[in-house]
Amino acid sequence: MRVAIAICGFGRVGRAFAELVLSKEPLLHERFGLEPCVVAAVDIGGAAVAEGSDGRLPLAELLGWVRGGGAVEQLARWGRPRLSAKGVLEMLSPDVWVEATPTNIVDAEPAYTHIKAALARGAHVVSANKGPLVLYFDELQELARRHRRALKIGAATAAALPTVDVGEVCLGGTEILSIEGILNGTTNYILTRMHDGGCTYEQALGEAQKLGIAEPDPRLDVEGWDTANKLVVIGNALMAAGLSLGNFPIKGITEVTPDMVTKARESGKVIKLLGRLEKTPQGVRASVGPAWLEASHPLAAVKGSEKALSFLTDTMDRVTVSGGKSNPVGAAAAMLKDIINIFAFPSSYHA
Repeated sequence: MRVAIAICGFGRVGRAFAELVLSKEPLLHERFGLEPCVVAAVDIGGAAVAEGSDGRLPLAELLGWVRGGGAVEQLARWGRPRLSAKGVLEMLSPDVWVEATPTNIVDAEPAYTHIKAALARGAHVVSANKGPLVLYFDELQELARRHRRALKIGAATAAALPTVDVGEVCLGGTEILSIEGILNGTTNYILTRMHDGGCTYEQALGEAQKLGIAEPDPRLDVEGWDTANKLVVIGNALMAAGLSLGNFPIKGITEVTPDMVTKARESGKVIKLLGRLEKTPQGVRASVGPAWLEASHPLAAVKGSEKALSFLTDTMDRVTVSGGKSNPVGAAAAMLKDIINIFAFPSSYHA
């Protein structure tokens, strides 16, 4: 089965996705009967487009061009300067729209407009961008249902760590009573170094920045906002929680001191930044903040930059998943997995 894919956003995640498609093409054909064809790559200055019913972009050539400093829209023969995402959708009507533009939590643009337009044009959407999902999840889900298309969000909730898939598919038939998650690799690395290495917060953060685990401006991570963004999407997708960023407490790790970490360790506990969702008679209660976990807690042993999610259900009891890459390759792998599930296992999306 030929699958025409348009990639919107050709930064680190978009390029990693293109590289993965290129390297996994034989496996996708042999194992799933899929022939992925990237027909467009859209970036700030325009797009590279393969026209025609059987066209495809030369991914190796495109990736080499961009690695060498070239712009997508300047690729010889294929480049289309100033061609917008809307123009690409109208020109090609791809089977899948891969949204890999940078996240914007203020108004979710331009990804919000891209996703709506793609669904309306009959494309399935796979998004690594959290902005539209945090701000407009219910609206976009309803739009996907109306057009009988899939809206897949695995890469937006924890890169390679399976989160929404586990809740929707693996825990099907259960009632999810609560979810606890370590959803940010940067904060978990810092807290691990403070616990195991005796570092101060500042020392651990500096180390994380040198290793590329933390951004030069780490506030989104260390103040708890990245965890909160992911928690909103997970809660709304799996528990119909009706969450927004303004209706639950959010606290980061900037006030965690070596003394606190020492006291926790001496009492057999460990401090982790947790996102929590709990079903109550009044609705789903959410919070983000440092938690002192007993050593027996399933998330206590999650170390370094790894992430994890622990579900408590009515019939399967507790189910915990952990690991998965937190880098662009991990996000790209999650998007490729979502595409496989749409076409090889079509019952895995709501249509």
